[in-house]
Amino acid sequence: MMVGSEKITRSQQALRAYVYVRQSSQKQVQHHRESQRNQYALVERAVMLGWQAELVHVIDADLGHSGQDGQRPGFRELVTEVSLGRVGVVLAYEASRLARNNADWYALLDLAALRGTLIADTEGIYDPRTPNDRLLLGLRGMLSEAELHLLQLRMAAGRMRQIERGAYRQSLPTGLLRLSDGRVVKDPDLHIQHSIELVLERFTELGSCQKVLRRLRDDGIRLPRRQTGGVAAGEVLWKPPSEGAIYAVLHNPAYAGAFVYGRHRRNPDSPPGQRSPRVNCPLDEWAVIRHDAYPAYITWEDFMRNQARLADNSNRYLEHRRGAARDGEALLVGLVACGRCGRKMHVEYKTHHHYVCSALAKEHGVSVCLYLSGADIDAAVVVAFFDALQPAELALLDEVLADQRAGHDRLQRQYADQVARAEYEARLAQRQYNAVDPDNRLVASELERRWELALRALAEAREAAERFASQPEALTALDPLLRQQLSDLGVQMPALWSSGRLHLQQKKELLRCLIRRVVLLRPRPDSLEATIVWVSGAMTRVSIPTTTSRTAEVDRYEDLVGRIAELTEAGYRDREIAERLTAEGFHSARQPGIPASLVTRVRRAQHQPSLAGQFRSQDKIEDAWTVRGLSRALQADRNWIYARIRDGTIPAQCHPIAGYYLIPDDPALLQELRQRHTHHRSL
Repeated sequence: MMVGSEKITRSQQALRAYVYVRQSSQKQVQHHRESQRNQYALVERAVMLGWQAELVHVIDADLGHSGQDGQRPGFRELVTEVSLGRVGVVLAYEASRLARNNADWYALLDLAALRGTLIADTEGIYDPRTPNDRLLLGLRGMLSEAELHLLQLRMAAGRMRQIERGAYRQSLPTGLLRLSDGRVVKDPDLHIQHSIELVLERFTELGSCQKVLRRLRDDGIRLPRRQTGGVAAGEVLWKPPSEGAIYAVLHNPAYAGAFVYGRHRRNPDSPPGQRSPRVNCPLDEWAVIRHDAYPAYITWEDFMRNQARLADNSNRYLEHRRGAARDGEALLVGLVACGRCGRKMHVEYKTHHHYVCSALAKEHGVSVCLYLSGADIDAAVVVAFFDALQPAELALLDEVLADQRAGHDRLQRQYADQVARAEYEARLAQRQYNAVDPDNRLVASELERRWELALRALAEAREAAERFASQPEALTALDPLLRQQLSDLGVQMPALWSSGRLHLQQKKELLRCLIRRVVLLRPRPDSLEATIVWVSGAMTRVSIPTTTSRTAEVDRYEDLVGRIAELTEAGYRDREIAERLTAEGFHSARQPGIPASLVTRVRRAQHQPSLAGQFRSQDKIEDAWTVRGLSRALQADRNWIYARIRDGTIPAQCHPIAGYYLIPDDPALLQELRQRHTHHRSL
């Protein structure tokens, strides 16, 4: 009688027996074959316990998967079968084969207890429905999880001791090799070295990973990649440039000669006991940094500048990162920040661009902080930039041209390296083909095919080098006339800026050389305040007039209403009042000056008629008759009165401002005019 066999019932033997086989890594699968044989031997144990051979199933889909891996298809299949009540017993070599965390382990135990499934290992059979067996199985799961934790602690401690002694060997990136004695040297292949240097130099020149990628793609450059696994493990493959490959070069401190440990860590937000993707640690949290451990392609200072530039290029919603300079008419994209909530503002393009802060609106459903027209803001900041721009030294331009010459030489050397490599590959293929026995047709045909491919690659490399050599050379030195024109860049910059010779990206890069951030605030409805934070830390505040939706929100609106009343009382027409107010510096909500229509609206809102309106509506002004009033008093036509004014019969004076006639209120004159009008009507 087997140990625990009294727990087995006929109903359980009528169900299936599942043997679960697992090893934690591919290395164990390949080299620890004895463990596999021991686990597969559980099939015989199931038969000995009374299960028919055709009812015994083996699940080995999780070979090479860790017990902490939440993506184990075999374990999911086992749990599914147990939950459906199709399993009489589950056999595993030990509890750690089934699960390395208590969550998975107790989930399986609960299902097994619910369905009456037994758990068996090399030592006995356990029924999860009985308290004693469940307690024992629970302890086994806890010990398995604790064992894994202790193993990890011991491995981490041993790794740190190796790091302290300098004996720990990290995997090296492409371009660095470890010799048999442990020393690390640059790859002796100069083509590989030049390719790594080209990526680093292009980033220093262009400042953006995407720009480097597009430039390498346009130049037809391929990048080396040393394979760490697969059929081509250990070989260097030349592949088209990709974003991941460029980022791998820029982010790896080994190219700066530094040994670094602790760049990555486990995701703290992942559930405990489960394997999760590793996340990058900030540089100040790296556990160990040892400089001058490897031969360097760049200095550590250059590496740190690259990391700062990469971090600044990343455009994140809640972080003040400027992003890379791109196309688009908004010159301050990535630089503007909201003066109300402090968040980064984004650009919205409609008929023209606007700077918008909608952070609080997205998070809390409130109104938008700021929605500002960008053209006036850009113009004001550019003027401040010109004011702050100091005269540039021509020596700096000479350095730039020298860098361009060096870049052209490096690229030419890169093409030459490609041709040299292709020539070597062609010669090697030719030697291999010549050395083969002609009667061995299978080998000879394959070597002939390789030779043809090598010759084709050589022709392509030479053609690419010839295309590059045929391109016109860039400017390598300043002619005397151009040097004289650029002798005072601070004076020439405004004209150069408006000449159309600078691209938008170049303008943005120029602004970013001096400006770190621009904080926008709208203290009044008709005015903006832009605080320019320079790279030196100094700040400049610029006031920018802007439009508003209501005239009543305009600054000095009460003064505007008062002046309209004064000028109206003085007898000026609305158009004349508008011209005077514009000359005095007043402006409307949407225009830089005061239109006559606004004067009319304000005057009517104050119930104040114009002087012309008074002449048209009142009988007397200043104790004198108007033409309208005299016409009503005499019951005479206005044209009759105008005719008498022109022939001098009616003494009238023209108002000096309004231009209308005023007639003295003389009773004798009024009586004489009545008689004349009566005589006129009788004719």
